[in-house]
Amino acid sequence: MNNIQRKLQNPLVGWKYSALVRFLLFFLLAVVLYASLTNRMIPQTYDIQVGSTAEKDILAPRAIENAIATEKAKEDAAQHVQPVYRIVSLKNEALIEAMFEKLQQINADSEVTLGDKVNIFKSVFPILAQDHMDKQIQSFAVSGQYNDALLQEMRKKINEQQYRIPEETFYKMPRLPKEDLALMEPVAKDIVTRLMNDQIMEAQTVRAKVAELVNSSTLTKSMSREMVQEIVRAAITPNKFLDQKGTETAKGHARDNVKPVFVNKNDVLVSKGEPITADIYQRLSSLDMLQDEASYWPRIGLIIMVLMLAIAVFMFVRQSTLSISSNNVQLVMLLLIIIINLLGMKLFSLVQNLDYPYIGLLAPTAMGVMLIVILLDEKLAFMGAMLFSVMASMIFNMDHLQSFDFRYGLVTMATSFAAIFSIQRAGQRSTILKAGVIVALMGMLLMGSLLLIEDHESKRNMLFALSFIVGSGLLTAVFVIGLLPFFETAFGILSPLKLVELSNPNHPLLRKLLTETPGTYHHSIMVGNLAETAAEAIGADGLLCRVGAYYHDIGKTKRPAYFIENQTNIENPHDKMDPELSKSIIVAHARDGVEMLKEYHIPKQIRDIAEQHHGTTLLQFFYHKAKKIAEAAGEPTPDEQEYRYDGPLAQSKEVAIVGIADCVEAAVRSLRSPNMEQIDSMVRKIIKGRLDDGQFNDCDLTTKELDQIAKTLNETLLGIFHSRIEYPTNLPAASQPSTTQNQEKRS
Repeated sequence: MNNIQRKLQNPLVGWKYSALVRFLLFFLLAVVLYASLTNRMIPQTYDIQVGSTAEKDILAPRAIENAIATEKAKEDAAQHVQPVYRIVSLKNEALIEAMFEKLQQINADSEVTLGDKVNIFKSVFPILAQDHMDKQIQSFAVSGQYNDALLQEMRKKINEQQYRIPEETFYKMPRLPKEDLALMEPVAKDIVTRLMNDQIMEAQTVRAKVAELVNSSTLTKSMSREMVQEIVRAAITPNKFLDQKGTETAKGHARDNVKPVFVNKNDVLVSKGEPITADIYQRLSSLDMLQDEASYWPRIGLIIMVLMLAIAVFMFVRQSTLSISSNNVQLVMLLLIIIINLLGMKLFSLVQNLDYPYIGLLAPTAMGVMLIVILLDEKLAFMGAMLFSVMASMIFNMDHLQSFDFRYGLVTMATSFAAIFSIQRAGQRSTILKAGVIVALMGMLLMGSLLLIEDHESKRNMLFALSFIVGSGLLTAVFVIGLLPFFETAFGILSPLKLVELSNPNHPLLRKLLTETPGTYHHSIMVGNLAETAAEAIGADGLLCRVGAYYHDIGKTKRPAYFIENQTNIENPHDKMDPELSKSIIVAHARDGVEMLKEYHIPKQIRDIAEQHHGTTLLQFFYHKAKKIAEAAGEPTPDEQEYRYDGPLAQSKEVAIVGIADCVEAAVRSLRSPNMEQIDSMVRKIIKGRLDDGQFNDCDLTTKELDQIAKTLNETLLGIFHSRIEYPTNLPAASQPSTTQNQEKRS
């Protein structure tokens, strides 16, 4: 009958392997997941009507946009936008060329009278200016360089600020000789070019500078300077125009860049006793916070999602090769870790607001996976990391437009993976602190990169986010260190950290073993080394084997002189004792050891090794001694069962390995000059004897694993006894004492 079947028959422990209990535990997981998300994913609803008064404060279920405040902020931003002006490159030098060309042409015609010339100049010059500007504006329209609104503004401003040449100027123009016109034209063009390179909104202001520039030119005749001044003024036009469309676009960008104004989660939307107006009712309706309008679809969707998550955890656990696949005690512990981790996340989400949007990063989300790695298994921890990542992305989400915030999920996943890789084989409490530092560094790197990619967060928010992650790493380590003793005590868990503590030579029981039974202490240390290497060779818990071996013979401290390894310069008391009494003393050390270990609150796994490492093996030396005495006295042969250990058989691989190592160490040490062949023969003989005796029936050791254990023990023993090994070739075999006798006395 195997171990699980035996436990199922015990009503006190049957629940640990009950399928119904298992189903209820996974159902509880689904309920916990639903409860963790319902307030975040489904807003609370209220039974109110327009005209009624609020019976209590109605709080915002999440960060909600304040549409009125947002619109006001957008309008304020638009009002602060300065008008957009465009600088247009106008080629007014061409107008100067056209004017002087017309002057040269008309003044050179001797058939035209002076009066006609004056009339021609009066009519032609305004037309030249208008045509020049129309052609430039038309070219801009064809090229599509400027929008229509800007072109209309350009035409309007140029026409409004068009310069009117004085009447008397037209009477002086016909009197300008050809030579003077040739000198005047380059001066006029240069002045126009210089002035039009500036930004001109008001042409009149710029025209006031013309006289000074003309007077400082190379022209010497006063009439030439006067004419150039008027022609240049006529060619000066505005070149900086209001771009109405550009201004509206800039205002639109300003509005778009305004961040929505939010009401923080748990801020009061409606105060107690406040009348419910139509606007308030409509606002609550838009948030799905009214009972009569609430949809059940979100709840159905959430139920489906949490059931899928619970089923995913169930399938992962079911496919696991670990004992949690059938042991409900470990499943309870896993669910408790998940609940504690989710509770921590929920507590931090309650203080999350828009002033500190990243405070959720302070939550010790990696705490759960650390506990799972230490107390259960790293494969389960990866499953937990995925679950916590999904939950964090929803619990810490503050965006009312979507259900997930991928940043929290990604950071939780990264820090959880960092925790898993850094906490493996934790042997000291300081390892947890180091893991917390690694978690913080990983979270800072990832969150920092995300914030840099988004490139819109303020330096203040970035500093807070990174500081919160550092705090999260430290909180993770502190909570893990604080919770470990609770789990170790409540569930009888023997974590690697606890094992390392128990292996400390200053432990009271180990000090007692060393001072009162030094031979047994040395034997236990040797057994621990052998058992650890053998266990690691087959994938068993080597640390448990080593520490268990330290305590496996602690019961010998009750009667140390009755065990041969402690008999230094004294007579063996068993030589003058009845074999049945000797048997009782030897067998009692296992029971005595369990009682002592219970007294010192040593975990059950260690007690099991002390109780089961001999299984129900036969004390052959004392049995044969009793058999000889009975034969000599003519009495019936004693029952072999009376000379066996009480058991039970080894219930785990670790117990069986410690039992093999215990027997092998005692047997090999009894050899005077062991060589490779003797050691190998002895080890395999002991393992085969225990296998044939059924000592491995209740543990899962395979033949292949037993063979690997034998090879590993051989290699380790060769290292221990290498200085004593001889490789005789022609030497006669030395007489040796009975190894069985010595081993039993040592046991």
